[in-house]
Amino acid sequence: MSVMEKRDSSVPDTASVSPTPGPQASASHPFRELSILDKLLTPLVLLSMILGVVIGNFAPNVRSALDTAKFDGVSVPIAIGLIVMMWPILTKVQYEKLPSIFRTSRVWKHIGISLVLNWLVGPFVMLGLAWATLPDLPTYRAGVIMVGIARCIAMVVIWNDLARGDAEYAAILVVVNAILQIVLFSPYSLLLINVVGGNQHNAIHVEYGHAAISVLIYLGIPLLAGIVTRYGMIFLTSKDFFNKKFLPLFSPIALIGLLYTIIVLFAYQGKRIIHNLGPVFRVFVPQILYFLIMWLGTFFVMNWLARREKPRAAKEKVFTYEIAVTQAFTAASNNFELAIAVAIAVYGVDSEQALAASIGPLTEVPVLLALAWVALWLKHRLAWQPAAIADSGEKNI
Repeated sequence: MSVMEKRDSSVPDTASVSPTPGPQASASHPFRELSILDKLLTPLVLLSMILGVVIGNFAPNVRSALDTAKFDGVSVPIAIGLIVMMWPILTKVQYEKLPSIFRTSRVWKHIGISLVLNWLVGPFVMLGLAWATLPDLPTYRAGVIMVGIARCIAMVVIWNDLARGDAEYAAILVVVNAILQIVLFSPYSLLLINVVGGNQHNAIHVEYGHAAISVLIYLGIPLLAGIVTRYGMIFLTSKDFFNKKFLPLFSPIALIGLLYTIIVLFAYQGKRIIHNLGPVFRVFVPQILYFLIMWLGTFFVMNWLARREKPRAAKEKVFTYEIAVTQAFTAASNNFELAIAVAIAVYGVDSEQALAASIGPLTEVPVLLALAWVALWLKHRLAWQPAAIADSGEKNI
């Protein structure tokens, strides 16, 4: 089954609520279910990163060519890739289910958890890591802090889908955090960079319009395209044709968009990375630590809550593997497009702040891809139901 294909919702996923498997369950079981494209995703991403760096170093005019046209401070080729890779994933979301989901108490609990993780925990974790690892590099530190303030939008839907997370909850959490981002990005930047960050001499001023335009471009366009594509195809054909024929052919476009975006991003910054290896490698450190802390912390807290939850039917469970994956990737991902666009607008395209912000996606891609595989492995290694049920051998379906 491809990561980009529609999963059959009529078949219950007992693995997400079953106790820790016995000897019969192989550690590689989830990977055997993946398609050839999914299994090749990691080497394809690595090859794309290498190819991008090579292009950036040996094609002298690549950056100026990419900068020929810009969209809200971001190169148009990069913007196109980001939009295209999200389009098929957002086409798969069953928007018709959202009204019934919003009528449950479970969704509001998870919205509350996501808001705490994204706005009370995440930015301050990145702030602490930036100061701990870059105390003598204030310009690079400002760029790293800016990445931590820009909360999830872009690639979270890719990683969530790859790890078999809940697509509907991912869409809800991304939209809610995106709306809040319009309001909170500017004051958070002023607080964490100017006041707490001690950047009074080169103070940042961020207009609300920057955040609003970024959300409109990188969430609004693919979201609208996904809704129109989904219901347009269902109207013109049938839901059965859409799920069984159209999605399997359309879904790989997301993978193509991801690989294209990686190549362009690394080509865009390849030469600057090679010529600033010392500071760049130091910038990698807080960002890698941030992704690991936020993802692993959220995932294992969700698992702990799942095991402590009172026994109930699977459909009524508040904490499941699918929700844990969605919360983990939503908490760990960042809206690097917004961070890069604002850094370029405020400090300039060749600034150290913009370079540090650009390291965000270069770090996020390999780390969160690896964590998607970790999630699939842990799905069959951890218990996702109350201990009382696990001990009795019952399974919620």
